[in-house]
Amino acid sequence: MRNNPTEAEAFLWKQLKGKGLGTDFKRQCVILDFIADFYSPSANLIIEVDGEYHQAEEQQRLDKEREERLQAKGYNILRFTNEQVLLDIDNVLRDITKVLFDINNIH
Repeated sequence: MRNNPTEAEAFLWKQLKGKGLGTDFKRQCVILDFIADFYSPSANLIIEVDGEYHQAEEQQRLDKEREERLQAKGYNILRFTNEQVLLDIDNVLRDITKVLFDINNIH
């Protein structure tokens, strides 16, 4: 997956890599038994970029179960659609920055 990211994942990675938002991110990181699209260890923040198949009812159920398991272990999770990343990157980055700020002010 790391060698073949979606267009949206590749686009967001360009913004996140090298502490682009002031924190380190890893991509395609294994957490529990899942692969997170992006993960900031210092903020315990997972960012998922969802394609169309995440709109299917069964996938939404699986995503919800996954989020519940991860949140129970203390992970923070943000989800964006491919379209949000590709067409509204400024707001996506603003949302991520706000969550990072909130997390850092809690700790």
